[in-house]
Amino acid sequence: MSIRSIFRRALIPGTVALAASFAASAANAGCSAAVPASALIKQGTLIMSTNPTLPPLQYVDGSGQLKGMRIELGEEIAKRLCLTPEYVKIDFDAMVPGLQGGRWDVINTGIFVTDARTKIMQMIPYENQAISLSTPIANPLKVTKTDDLAGHTVGVELGGFEEAQARAMIKDMEARGLKPFTLRTFDTFSIAYQALASGQLDAVVSIDAVAGEYQKRGGFARVVSGLHPTPVALAAKSPELAGAIAKVLDEMQADGSYQKLFAKYGMKPFDGTIAIAQPK
Repeated sequence: MSIRSIFRRALIPGTVALAASFAASAANAGCSAAVPASALIKQGTLIMSTNPTLPPLQYVDGSGQLKGMRIELGEEIAKRLCLTPEYVKIDFDAMVPGLQGGRWDVINTGIFVTDARTKIMQMIPYENQAISLSTPIANPLKVTKTDDLAGHTVGVELGGFEEAQARAMIKDMEARGLKPFTLRTFDTFSIAYQALASGQLDAVVSIDAVAGEYQKRGGFARVVSGLHPTPVALAAKSPELAGAIAKVLDEMQADGSYQKLFAKYGMKPFDGTIAIAQPK
């Protein structure tokens, strides 16, 4: 069975759900839910989808537990809403259909904000992310800009903003008469970086946080970063739930816990008031 097939089964490890349930029960004792039951799939529970393939933002550790900045953020939001957090692990390309079909309350994967998406779901921007280029640590091609990848082979995780940006890079290179790079897609960034380490790729396109994490682990260099900075969001189907989440995030900004969480993971916090994004 492929890794992609495993994720598509959308299994929730019992240990994760049980631990979250106990933690929430203790934290939420005497607490009243801040959103109506009609705004939730399961009463008293905040069900969130995530693709745990983006360390340090969301990933599965060696003991099989979900970890990362966004996982902690989701748990804190649930706690402040007096709800029990529950995670569904699923591929990114199933997240929007699953939200629309009522399989989870919130997409918690740092989904990039687009006008088309704001028209079909409630998006709450809370984080900025940009694109990076990673190479082997020695950077044998001396990559300092996208054009340096012309004629080479580049990897990316399938289906996300990163792939869309990589394909936009290809179109831009073609429009300027350059030989574009060949793009190979992978089920996860972990597999893409393995391919880079084994010499199957010359570079990987990922978001800044992921490229920084793999550089920290050793063997890779984040040679370009900060490309195409774009807000990312939590997404909900229910306007009532989205409004409650935005309020919680504003409260976290005010009490400093939001900034503290971002600092823990070496990330820059979102500037300004957090609110539901409106279609243009």
